[in-house]
Amino acid sequence: MKTRDLVHVALFAAILAALGLLPPLTLPFIPVPITAQTLGVMLAGSTLGARKAALAVLLFQVLVAAGLPLLAGGHGGLAVFPGPTGGFLVGFLPGAFLVGWLTERAWHRLSVPLAFAINVVGGVGAVYAVGIPWLAVSAKLTLAQAALGSLAFVPGDCVKAAVAASVAVTLKRAWPLLQAPRPSAATASAPPSST
Repeated sequence: MKTRDLVHVALFAAILAALGLLPPLTLPFIPVPITAQTLGVMLAGSTLGARKAALAVLLFQVLVAAGLPLLAGGHGGLAVFPGPTGGFLVGFLPGAFLVGWLTERAWHRLSVPLAFAINVVGGVGAVYAVGIPWLAVSAKLTLAQAALGSLAFVPGDCVKAAVAASVAVTLKRAWPLLQAPRPSAATASAPPSST
């Protein structure tokens, strides 16, 4: 990994931590607060690609596990992982990776609507796929109750997906952090095969 890549990884881990400074919004019917940190997950995937985004989230998770109070509300330490919010925190990693992987594949045709769809699939769908079952087990809810309670997060997460999509497309034009793979010279210059 180049020094620049390490800087990007550290920068997005810091962005995730900074988003934790925004106060969480607690809801009376579910033990998981609404936070801004999923926006950081989406931004990392949308601008860094799969590998670097996953490393940024992993670094953030290691710092949280080490006890740093980086989660919304000033929480940190290993005790947060088995709790109701732990599944969403663990889901940050596959969420960032999936957003990055899909963004890399769509890079040359990336538009705001396509980036929004990618962020919804990875930054919302993948995070919820881990978080909801985890919430059901830790809070002793049925899967249906946990899923129904989590619907309250969807509008806010869609707004975050729209913000991340807009930032990704703007950065793609102005200052791309993600370098999409280009066809190799041998592939590009190879004559078409005859059948």
